[in-house]
Amino acid sequence: MTTLGKRERTKQANRAAILDAARDVFADLGYGAATVRDIVRRTDLATGTFYNYFPDKESVLRAVVEESVAEARARVRAARRSGRTLEEFVRDGFQAYFEYLVEDRRDFELLRRNAGTIRALFSEPTLVAGVEELAEDLRDGIAAGVVPPHDTEWMAAAMVGTGFEVGVRMLDRGEDSLDAAVEFVTGLFLGGLRTLAH
Repeated sequence: MTTLGKRERTKQANRAAILDAARDVFADLGYGAATVRDIVRRTDLATGTFYNYFPDKESVLRAVVEESVAEARARVRAARRSGRTLEEFVRDGFQAYFEYLVEDRRDFELLRRNAGTIRALFSEPTLVAGVEELAEDLRDGIAAGVVPPHDTEWMAAAMVGTGFEVGVRMLDRGEDSLDAAVEFVTGLFLGGLRTLAH
């Protein structure tokens, strides 16, 4: 195992401090009202140090979203792939995603307060990769006989888009709406997939 030198550890720590502060600022103030100065104030770093890592606040938001999305994608994919029936495939994936949204208050507020800004990032590679992974899992499910044949590209886009939008509304309604959100999207996509199979 390779150990990092002091300089590399410092660089990683600085970047992590900036991202951590940005999560707090975007959750508290919202992306539109937040400034680079607000982010820097929540660290022990100088403003110049910030610019060594990020050119602007948009690039920080992208990095924060990428980290969150990568974690969510991993959990959702693992849950989806463990499903042995069509219902488990659909329900378990959405359940994992919605649980992820409510698990961390800061990320919860970050998404709730900045949904429109994050929505505008949907063409970003990290977010596109989630759609591509779901399309691949749908194709694998069809091959295994668990998922009825259908257009996997359209279905993946519909499922990811719906999951995001219902997730935002679930956050607006409160954590106690998680089960209702899971039931809603599960029923919606089970019905759609079964209809497409006929």
